[in-house]
Order: sequence, then structure tokens, then C-alpha cells
Amino acid sequence: MAEGALRAGCRFYAGYPITPQNELIGYMAAHMPRAGGVFIQAESELAAINMVFGAAAAGVRAMTSSSSPGISLKQEGISYLAGTELPAVIVNVMRGGPGLGNISPAQSDYFQATRGGGHGDYRSIVLAPSTVQESFELMYTAFGLADRYRTPVIILSDGMLGQMMEPVVLSSKLRAAGSKLKKPWALTGCQGRKPNIVRSLRLAEGALEKLNLVLQKKYTRIEGAQQRWEELYVDDAKIILVAYGSMARIAKNALWQLRHEGQKIGLIRPLTLWPFPNDIFKRITLKARRKTFLVVEMSYGQMLTDVRLCAGKYARVEFLGRGGGGVLSEEEIVSAIKRFVR
Repeated sequence: MAEGALRAGCRFYAGYPITPQNELIGYMAAHMPRAGGVFIQAESELAAINMVFGAAAAGVRAMTSSSSPGISLKQEGISYLAGTELPAVIVNVMRGGPGLGNISPAQSDYFQATRGGGHGDYRSIVLAPSTVQESFELMYTAFGLADRYRTPVIILSDGMLGQMMEPVVLSSKLRAAGSKLKKPWALTGCQGRKPNIVRSLRLAEGALEKLNLVLQKKYTRIEGAQQRWEELYVDDAKIILVAYGSMARIAKNALWQLRHEGQKIGLIRPLTLWPFPNDIFKRITLKARRKTFLVVEMSYGQMLTDVRLCAGKYARVEFLGRGGGGVLSEEEIVSAIKRFVR
């Protein structure tokens, strides 16, 4: 993720150490100065996100990273980024909770990421990698979307993927989309133009509502244009697994085993958790209303809420989950599916 960010044009990073994402900070500390950028280990998570706010306001591609409780501390700053329409990338390598919890992998920050997390009517684009390769590639996507829509973009990883080692191709074909994008709104000094003002405090009557209407129109555009997912065997499947991130890797293994046994199992893997890929669910349920979806996640049913909303009343939606650092096994998923097909 750090190398992907650097190649995507990130030139400012501020963060504060917390396991299980300290390798990202360590990599940035070593490599950001070589790229001609700025690395700061801030005195706190609150300081880090506000430093990112300042760099983003100046037009620099900026990011921060943390893990669950650290992201909680950044929520006010993320809300400020949304309220001032500033682009930034925030990486969350999720750990178990609530509270300090532990450093085991979890997916229990789904609500926090996809529902805004901070105060006010705002949304953040949320991307969910499931491999080291995708972790690299989605950094290009994240910075491109952040600049295109002038909005915070969250990369939602987890402790398993964050500590995983596997081969990765640092592709030279990827381009830092929008890295040379002009930013007339940025605070670059009044060089023969009217001064720019970046603010989220709007006290004039009706001014804040006007901003919120602008934001809602933008979020509607994002929902229409940026739904992303992977699908496997959904057309002939009797049961469709729904999983993201590390959990999707395990779900895929269960799918291959059951397919080998002749079971008609499919998979939907959301790459965008917001906007959630409801288009694929609409397509499936319009064709065959009696489909069964099995949501598997390392939480107690957070993505389950979105699947139920998208699948509608005609589909059967079941759930299998563990939280607090518990990781579902391939065998548990296979066993659950075999119960449903009896």
C-alpha cells in the first residue's frame, strides 16, 4: 500500500504508530523522503489527520493510515475533509474491538467506514482489497477517485491482509490518474487571482444546507458510477456467498471445493463497500427471486445489513460470522452451506 501510494503521486504522509499497520508507517518513513515528499510521525492520530487536512488544502496528494481505535480518533478530521471537499486517502488495517480490543484481524469497522463515521451527512468512498496485489493497485484508484470527486477515500484492509506476505507485481502499466489534475481551489498563494478559502464553518442562513445539497448530488453521482465488484458463477448458483477482504479469500476456497463436488455455489466480492454494489444484487434477484445469499464476515453482521437492503424481500439472506479476532475457516463455510442445501 505504501509503495502504491508513492507511485500514485502521494507526497505527504502523517501517521501515528499502532499495530497491525506499523510496517506501512515504517516504509513511508524510509521511502517518502526519497520520493521528494514529506513524512511526519505525528504526536497523535488527531494531529495526523489534521496535518493531512492541511496538505490536502494545499493541493498535495496526502494520506494517513491507522488501525481501528486510531481511525476512531481521526473521524472528526475526516468529517472536516468531507465538509471542505478536500481529497485524501485514509487506510484502516482493522483489528479486533470494541475498545483497544486486540491486534487480531476483524471486519467490525464496516459501519464506521461506510456510514461516514464522523458527524454530519457525509459519505466516504470505501475500497476493500483482498490480496497484496490489489492492496498495491487500489492505491492508484483511491487517489484518482479522491481527486476526481474531492472527497476522502478509505482503504479498508484488516490485520490478516496487513501482515500477509505474497508475490506482487509492481506494474509499470498503472498510471497515477489525475496526478497532474489542476486544482484551482487549492491554497497555493494569491498569484494574481482571488484568494481561496477552505472552510467547513458556514453560519450564514441557508449556506450549510446549500453545501449539503451539493454534497448529496455528488454522492448520488458516485453511487451511479463507482460500484465495483467481482462475481463468480452467480447466474447458475443456488447459493451465493458474499464476502470482502481477507474473508473473501477463504470464501473462494470454499466455493472451489463445493464446485468440485458439484454444488452450484457462487460468489459476490464487493470491491467498493461504499458505494455498495447493489446493481449486481438487483440483476440477480430480477432474474431469479428465490436466490439464497450467505454473507460471511469477521463481524456480527455489518455488511449483512447492506446485503439485505439490496437483495430485497424476495431473496433468502443467511449469515455466518465471527468477531473479536475470530476468523471463519473454509470448513465452517462449507459446513454452513451444506446445511442450507439439504
